[in-house]
Amino acid sequence: MEVMRVMAESRHHKHPGVSDSSGTPNPGNLLQLPPWLQNQELTDSDLPYIHEMLADSLSDWFEQADGFPWLTGLFLVYHADGTCAAMRSGLEDGAFQSRAGLAGQPMPAAVSAALKSCRPALSRADERDAVSLRSWDSVAVPVFTRASGTVCAVLACLLPGGTAQADDLKLLQSAALHYRGCLYRRFEHLFVAGFLREQRSVQREEKRREILFEVLRRLNDHMEVEQVLSELLASLERLYPSSRADLFLSQDYSSMNDKVKPLAFHQSGMELCRQAFLDGTMRDQRLEGWRRLAVPLAGKQGVYGVLRLDVPESDFDGADSRLLSMLAGSAGAAFEKAKLHEQANILVGELRLINDLTKRLNSSLKLSDTIQFASAELLRIFRADFCCILQVNPAKTEFVAVSSNVAEMIGESFSIDYGFVGVMWSTKEPIILSDYSSAAPVPSKLMSVTDSRSLLASPLVLNGEVIGAVMISHREPNHFSYDNYKLLQVLSTHLGLAVSNASLHAEVRRMVITDNLTGLFARHYLNERILRRQKRNDCGSLILVDIDHFKRVNDTYGHQVGDEILKQVSGIVQSSIRDGDIAARWGGEELAIYLPEVGYDITGKVAERIRKRVESETEPQVTVSCGMSQWHSTDEKISVESLFYRADMALYEAKRLGRNRVEIG
Repeated sequence: MEVMRVMAESRHHKHPGVSDSSGTPNPGNLLQLPPWLQNQELTDSDLPYIHEMLADSLSDWFEQADGFPWLTGLFLVYHADGTCAAMRSGLEDGAFQSRAGLAGQPMPAAVSAALKSCRPALSRADERDAVSLRSWDSVAVPVFTRASGTVCAVLACLLPGGTAQADDLKLLQSAALHYRGCLYRRFEHLFVAGFLREQRSVQREEKRREILFEVLRRLNDHMEVEQVLSELLASLERLYPSSRADLFLSQDYSSMNDKVKPLAFHQSGMELCRQAFLDGTMRDQRLEGWRRLAVPLAGKQGVYGVLRLDVPESDFDGADSRLLSMLAGSAGAAFEKAKLHEQANILVGELRLINDLTKRLNSSLKLSDTIQFASAELLRIFRADFCCILQVNPAKTEFVAVSSNVAEMIGESFSIDYGFVGVMWSTKEPIILSDYSSAAPVPSKLMSVTDSRSLLASPLVLNGEVIGAVMISHREPNHFSYDNYKLLQVLSTHLGLAVSNASLHAEVRRMVITDNLTGLFARHYLNERILRRQKRNDCGSLILVDIDHFKRVNDTYGHQVGDEILKQVSGIVQSSIRDGDIAARWGGEELAIYLPEVGYDITGKVAERIRKRVESETEPQVTVSCGMSQWHSTDEKISVESLFYRADMALYEAKRLGRNRVEIG
């Protein structure tokens, strides 16, 4: 074994030493470190990763221990987890063995004792269990962390059997203090190196940001498309002098700059640009020491082209990728702004139209009115044949057609990944299609049912989320223009806000008139509905339902179970009445049901059905008592209060007669 070979060599050599063997390193004489660095400490989370540092520190200690009274033996460093990190002979020309070559070496008894007791230990040769170590004494000293005093390592030495003395242990303690200094110097160097590396990275990133800020400022100073494109290419030339940049635009735009070209996918060498344009993300390709990058030039309305940059690989890293992405994104926004500026005169009329339409949309908070008006206006503005407005359901799993002039589309549901609505759900971008019959990228029921060929569609987006979509179509191809595309995108923003406002108003109204726990109507809403019915109808009936011994249920099972019982009973009530009947939570454990234009004969059957179902279907089982009352137009006094009073008296009678029964008031 390697330990035995090195120890055999140490028996035949004298160890170098100095005359003064009593000196002990004094921590107070060590170099004073800055306070922020002195506070850095090896923590428990660091210990699993310091094996290599322990081995390197042993080498440092040997290099720095010139004049130290060496022990004539073999030095070993053990990690606190019991693994041997390094080994070296105390001879002047002693061999060094790192952790990789020490697997399977037996642990000296002194090391084991030092790890267990956290105190220096000495073990005689005859105390060893391992056969290979029975001819050696061992001394070991734990090495503690600077602040917390946690054992991070053990410094040990093997000596020929019978030669180890107490002075050797004291000498090893002194060596352990020196070794700990070497260990912490390694740790501090590692920390400082990481800090400096991070500082250089921050400085480099700050410089890039300054450059980007200046470029963005110049880009946003220009209002002409040609100026924006020239500034972009000139900025790239300043940033990467050794590179070559080309800009491919998807629109029909002629430029005097020879680096601005049309985006033609069929040409050779354009595959990378095609991928970047279609998926809207940067693409990267390595070409024998060069990197070719294709970055989409995108704005809020779409991708306008692709910037292709060939740059030496040594001049480009990950931070440059982020810089180039931000630059291209800002250039896309500036390009878009310049294009919109050129079309300002055209947009004046459209803005007036938008203003008028927005006023009309916001004039009503009724969702159905808002959607019907929007559908009619979209057909008129774009001279379209068909229109369909869809909303995303609350679970965000389907689009539901809520308005259309196509009867087959009303009420239809489509999954969020179906057809054109699926495309808008994933991209949040509008769609324009010139001829569906010659190029149908995805299925569409609207286009198929109506035999339409032109399509214009836009998602309804609110706070970054798709809440619906609008689709308009025409039977003729190439009916819609790019200006129509942009106008619909603007209109859909206002339409989405109007639909959202109307939906919120409807939801608030529902919350006001609905009991949150049971889902039944609130008491004040029931009163309003009965009052209106008494003005229009000839008769009506009321059932009051009270859960028997409900307090006992709460006391026995807890209020959560009590709430669950209320939900169960409410569900039974709701499923036992007609759509035109009104069920409400009257208060506490009492429910009320109003049945318009119904007398005692039918009301009694409904009440009895509810009573039997509650008794048989609730878990834990409960019963209910019911009180009924009715009114007729021939009654002397007709009021909501008197109707409730008579039903309440009937309910009281049912309770008095033993509960779980129905009584008439």
